[in-house]
Amino acid sequence: MNVLEARLARLALKGDQQAFAELVDLYQDKLFHMAYRMLNSRQEAEDIIQDTFLRVYKNLDRYDETLKFSTWIYRIATNLCIDRLRKRKPTYSLDAESTDHEGLDGYSMIPSDNRTPETELLLSDTQRIIHAAIASLPPKYKTVMTLRYMQDFSLQEIGDVLDMPVTTIKTRVHRGREFLRKKLEHKL
Repeated sequence: MNVLEARLARLALKGDQQAFAELVDLYQDKLFHMAYRMLNSRQEAEDIIQDTFLRVYKNLDRYDETLKFSTWIYRIATNLCIDRLRKRKPTYSLDAESTDHEGLDGYSMIPSDNRTPETELLLSDTQRIIHAAIASLPPKYKTVMTLRYMQDFSLQEIGDVLDMPVTTIKTRVHRGREFLRKKLEHKL
């Protein structure tokens, strides 16, 4: 797979649009799932994936073929997710009236979660509780836990994606697990 990805990246760099389309096909769903897990928003995850592929296309000349392509593209997507999470922090009260929309407060602006009966059936109570607990983690633990347990990355791969030592990743996984254990001990 690494040889194929490197070859596709070389061809895309030379202007081969079909090769770039194949790279998109290889990673689009995987990156979307990772971004969705981190952001809990389909729209934001789609935006992140689009931004990721734009950055990949613009920066293909910077790709180091001695590294795995997956590590490079996941690093781009993960960094974009982290940036989005940082920007997302609320700077206003939901109780305050919106300045853009007269007569509406912040609560009325929150989009509804339109889940279909089929998806409700597929998600067990346990899964929902665990996903909610992971979603409530601070971003530095949420990122590591999502890559480790939802994307099945090794500790080394996570370290490569986040550009951190494996020992730091181990610490964050441990602390993330402790946070989840405390959060879930009375719910499960």
